[in-house]
Amino acid sequence: MTPRKILETKYRISETAMALFLEEGYANVTVEAVAEASSVSRRTIFRHFESKDELVFPDHTERLGLVGRCLDESAPDADPVEAVIAATEESLREFISRPDLVLRRYQLTRVVPELRKREVVEHERYVALTRSYLRDHLPADAPPFQPMALAALIDAIHRSALGNWVRTGGATDPLAELAAGMEWVRRLVDHQSTFSSAPLLLAVLPDTPHTRRTLTSLKAEAEDLL
Repeated sequence: MTPRKILETKYRISETAMALFLEEGYANVTVEAVAEASSVSRRTIFRHFESKDELVFPDHTERLGLVGRCLDESAPDADPVEAVIAATEESLREFISRPDLVLRRYQLTRVVPELRKREVVEHERYVALTRSYLRDHLPADAPPFQPMALAALIDAIHRSALGNWVRTGGATDPLAELAAGMEWVRRLVDHQSTFSSAPLLLAVLPDTPHTRRTLTSLKAEAEDLL
């Protein structure tokens, strides 16, 4: 079988399994029942999935590979934050390309605690991958917390956009939400870079109403930059 055919078989089994889980209850459906409903053998099920709970997550390994390839194929001189943003956007496009699968999974993870826990673990794999990339590619003088902080922040914005989409049954525009969030990340990074490299100016000013109004105005303008 071709890789594409194998992947389609995997998705078909997963969609069949989720339909059974929603109809009969996750705890009541056996792997054998999924195999029978999918017209495949039990052996075939375990060739594609390591366990019953993995039946709900047929796409994460493929998508993690997609993110890894996007990062690996980034130009050597590419901005590492931009590379992670681009890979995250590709991941989201792939997510929403199979809306039925993602929406069914959302229904299941809301009512089956073990699947919800597995979902958290799956998302952590993305964070670990982008964190490792940022650690290797950010400037040597970057703060040590920055790879972790940026990887977690970008993933949180991605999950927020995807979460809003599934909660509304696909009615929102997750790519637009992600783009807006990534612009905020860019401004945050630019502001941090400017602040860390710019010289500080210290001044002694008289404590007058005019001075207080001026400082308040400057503070408000600075907050608008964030």
